[in-house]
Amino acid sequence: MRQAHAEDARTEARRVVRDLLGDERPTAGTLIADLGPALGEERTARTLDLALGASLTRRSAELAAIAALLVGTRELGEQWWGRPRGGKLPSPDEVVRTAVAIEPWTDLTALEMLAAWIADDAADAVWGRPVAEVDLNSWQAEDRFELPPGARPGQRLVVHFDAGGRLDAVVARRADDDLGSNLDFHSLRYSRPAEAQWAWGVAAGLGPHPLPGEVPDPYAREVPDAAVGVLRAWALRHGATREQLGERWRTAGDVVAAIERVDWMWRSGEWFGWWRGASALVDDSAYLPYRLEELAAG
Repeated sequence: MRQAHAEDARTEARRVVRDLLGDERPTAGTLIADLGPALGEERTARTLDLALGASLTRRSAELAAIAALLVGTRELGEQWWGRPRGGKLPSPDEVVRTAVAIEPWTDLTALEMLAAWIADDAADAVWGRPVAEVDLNSWQAEDRFELPPGARPGQRLVVHFDAGGRLDAVVARRADDDLGSNLDFHSLRYSRPAEAQWAWGVAAGLGPHPLPGEVPDPYAREVPDAAVGVLRAWALRHGATREQLGERWRTAGDVVAAIERVDWMWRSGEWFGWWRGASALVDDSAYLPYRLEELAAG
């Protein structure tokens, strides 16, 4: 059942990518080919440098952020990059030059932060600035924020819940004659850059995603046989097929492709430990021995 949901998500993601980017099967190559005309050659080169600096298991997320920036730039215009964001926030161009994420986005990479900015700006351009922010980890619908002055019964107010995500709150008169609001969860929507970011990452998958100018090819790095044996044996014992794992893992690219086919996120929770080990192998992490020990002890 979970694997069926995963395929449903990929089918929907491919549809969104086709609609927004015109790609039937998104790849890093097709994405990069579209960047220059939209962003300009210099900005494109700096953006790709940021993606090249990411670990191989993070590269898909960085490219998905670039997909959001491409769609958002087409919507808002290239001038978006040079416009300061007010207060102490720099322009997007300055962020690309410094490659530093800024509070409160320090849990994101610079590209992911820029994708969040452009997703929100595109949402504001379509639906107006939100009057409040709500956390959808709680699905309580009533009175989640303080109403702005002048609110009136029946009015629909736009609220923010995620980067590029919006939904409406309907102003209502309560029994005590005070005004409150009810979130309309059926109105939940995302801006086109936010949709592009999600869809590209799901449709294109973890990779491999080779990029121009990479010498040597990081996906061609050979991986140690002992670690390969532990990870493959564990995966087979826990339900992966030999077809999903592939005939052999010789290179980091082989492991990346196998991680994508296995669909570990749609399996039981114990697969998170396998992912940690496999990603340490791909990224040549010093934590690899400890990840393999954790897997053996689990």
